[in-house]
Amino acid sequence: MITALLVPLGLILGFLVMSIRILPEYERGVIFFLGRFQSVKGPGLIIVIPGIQQMVRVDLRVITLDVPSQDVISQDNVTVRVNAVLYFRVVDPAKAIIQVEDYNNATSQLAQTTLRSVLGKHDLDEMLSERDKLNDDIQSILDSQTDAWGIKVANVEIKHVDLNESMIRAIARQAEAERERRAKVIHAEGELQAAVKLTEASDILAKSPHALQLRYLQTMGDMGNKNASTVIFPFPMDLLSAFKGLVEDGLPRVVSKQQDENKG
Repeated sequence: MITALLVPLGLILGFLVMSIRILPEYERGVIFFLGRFQSVKGPGLIIVIPGIQQMVRVDLRVITLDVPSQDVISQDNVTVRVNAVLYFRVVDPAKAIIQVEDYNNATSQLAQTTLRSVLGKHDLDEMLSERDKLNDDIQSILDSQTDAWGIKVANVEIKHVDLNESMIRAIARQAEAERERRAKVIHAEGELQAAVKLTEASDILAKSPHALQLRYLQTMGDMGNKNASTVIFPFPMDLLSAFKGLVEDGLPRVVSKQQDENKG
């Protein structure tokens, strides 16, 4: 009699043990009743009837997906190898199980094709300098296409843009030429500014002869401070103006006299 009672109790107990499922906080269970979708359960303790109900576990944590290196031909016909990393998570477990067979593989393949198509529309310089913009473009495309699968693309980052040796040397020569061009432009701008300042200084000195005399004395003082064997004799500026008048008055007469002698 006792044995007859223990057998059913054991079967019931075993059935209950097999029906108990425990899901952690980061997992959800998609329940199917006789093959048809019933509900999404979890986290915590749930009951799944064996043979009648089936449960598929879905991880809701952010998944890091490494996109393999892709051969990309840029818009200016340069071949590069580009790889990236993709961060996404499941926001709708039911869609992730029902709408797509393997959402991890599907997201990976979609990321590879999107990476090639987006980068192929840009030049090499844009790939190297506008990486943030390219990341945003790839993320928006992936996020819109994976929304039907219940997946949210959190971020996309391009890791490496590999170039061949000849292209690296060409870029190095271009960068060197650009630096030389900038150096020449800066030097020319410095010469222009110096010429402007010298012109302004000459105008000021021309308006004030005393300023020219002070500048003359200052230059003599600067030369005298150095340890040199040069002997400097001050020369009054007024005498220079006198000589200037003599030259202006006497030069035409001397020239005319020489012309008369040559004629004679």
